[in-house]
Amino acid sequence: MQLKQFLFFTISLMIFSQLKGQQKAVTENGDEVILYDDGTWKYLFEEEIDEPKIPTNPNKFIKSAEATFLLKSKKVNLGFWINTKTWSFSKPKDNNSVAEYEFELKGGDLYGMIISEKVEIPLELLKSIAVKNAKEVAPDIKVVKEEFRNVNGIKVLLLQMNGTLQGMKITYYGYYYSNESGTVQFLTYTSQNLFESNKTKMETFLNGIVEIK
Repeated sequence: MQLKQFLFFTISLMIFSQLKGQQKAVTENGDEVILYDDGTWKYLFEEEIDEPKIPTNPNKFIKSAEATFLLKSKKVNLGFWINTKTWSFSKPKDNNSVAEYEFELKGGDLYGMIISEKVEIPLELLKSIAVKNAKEVAPDIKVVKEEFRNVNGIKVLLLQMNGTLQGMKITYYGYYYSNESGTVQFLTYTSQNLFESNKTKMETFLNGIVEIK
């Protein structure tokens, strides 16, 4: 339960709470800005300007042939091919959960979830939100890997983040994607000491994401 609670609190988008008291506008030059109640403003992506460029992985990633069950999101036009022989899934039993679906590897300490919102957000901004929220409960959180990938024909952002919660070292590894129908975080997580042994399973699982036309 600690692993699940960690992820619920650290990577939920909290988009609407962050935009409370703010308004977006476009200048006459076409730049997007955020207007605050106190009369101040800043460019929408000002915080990301000085960040290093995220690399693009040249490889193309495709779903596993063993992932034969298509789980469809009810919020966005995305589907997730799942191998139900190795993964179980369900809707959250907790009414306060931010997840649309939760996953668990059968016979292993590896978990996953889908968080979806009907808001389109640039991938670079999703990184900023995920890191900022994670630091609220795990101040030592660090992005240890980031790259853009082509997965089943769509561009996703891969993030691997490590952090410590109540002495427990955790890694979560996931894909972030957004289009006109909304935004999705498709994530896996486990303890840091189990990450390397679980990495192939995590990647295979995540590569099931597809856009449904």
